[in-house]
This record gives sequence, structure tokens and C-alpha cells, in this order.
Amino acid sequence: MRVLVTEDDASVSAALAGALARAGHSCDRVTSGGAMLQQHRSADIVLLDLGLDDMDGLTALEQLRAVSEIPVIVVTARGDERSTVQALRLGADDYLVKPVRLHELLARLTAVARRYAGIATGRIELGEIVVDETERQVLHRGAAIALTPTECALLAVLARHAGAVVGRQQLLDAVWGDAYSATSRAFDVHLAGLRQKLPMLRITTIRGRGFRLERP
Repeated sequence: MRVLVTEDDASVSAALAGALARAGHSCDRVTSGGAMLQQHRSADIVLLDLGLDDMDGLTALEQLRAVSEIPVIVVTARGDERSTVQALRLGADDYLVKPVRLHELLARLTAVARRYAGIATGRIELGEIVVDETERQVLHRGAAIALTPTECALLAVLARHAGAVVGRQQLLDAVWGDAYSATSRAFDVHLAGLRQKLPMLRITTIRGRGFRLERP
């Protein structure tokens, strides 16, 4: 896998690159958002710090998402809830706070890549909503609704089990992989995003059991 490490701290960048190389990945390193935006097309996945030389990493992420759906994992010292939620809503696939445990980073990297490569093909119809897994697109009355790749993957799992309760861990395993923590904030942010963007669908929380996408 080709990984683009976007990190302005040389020691952190070198440590990440070394760990990636030992795990069999190729790695390019840049220190600025501008360089990341120029070079992302040659990568399979981006690791993105939020403190960059030329711009805030959230700005870089927003600009990247305007032109590409490449997987992005934020790796940053910012552990506050506001930054986490904002990054995930802007389209980050995952969010790790430094200091990062390298084995966890590699597991998250694999899980994100597998999700992009393993999205099922087909169309799921929910009344006036169509989930097109092949195109990673959701349509309402024929009009596309802007979802992030992760939101689309999460909706597809719920849609395939519409009317049934799907456990939180089952959703995490299906979308993020079994290395993902059941307490991750990312899940809650993406679920909230689905509810906000698709008010015509009802996702019910079943306390102690999971979530159910109600049939139209």
C-alpha cells in the first residue's frame, strides 16, 4: 500500500515511515497541506497531521475532500472533542491521537483500506432512497445525497439489515474491521451524520442491543 505521510515533525514522520516500511508499505513524506494536495493522487491512503507548515490540517482535509475520496486517517496531538468531530464530519475515515501505538495505527490502516476495497456491489432500495454500493452513492428521488465514504458504508450495513437490530460491535466490525474500539467517537459522529443528512430515514437506537434502520 502506498501511504502519504503528511507531518511537519521530522522525528514523528520518520517513525511513522519506518513502521510502515517494516509492515511492507511504501511511503512518501510531506510537511505541508499544499504538498499533500499535489501528491495525494500517487498514494492509496493519507495520514494527516492537523498542525502543518502552511495551513491547518482541517483546511487541508476540506480541500482534499473537494477533489478526492482517498482514505484519510488523521494522526494528531489534538485530542479535543471539537477537533475530532470536525475532522470526521469533513470526511476523515479515522482519528488517532498522539502518541500513537504503531500496532494500532497499522491495524486501523488495514481496516480502512479493506473497507474501501471490500465495499459490496449492488443496489438497496428503501422506499425513495437507493443505496448504490457500486458507486458509493445514495440517491433520494434520483438526486444524490453527499455522504462521506464511511457514512455510505455504515448506511449500507444498516440497509442490508433494514428492520432488524444490528449490534454496535457488528457495525464496527463490518465498517471499520475487528481492530476497532467499540468506544470510538468516530462511530457516533458518522451515525449522527447519517441521521442529519437523511432525516427521511429513521435509525432507532435500541438500548443495550444496537441500532435498527426502520423500513419505510
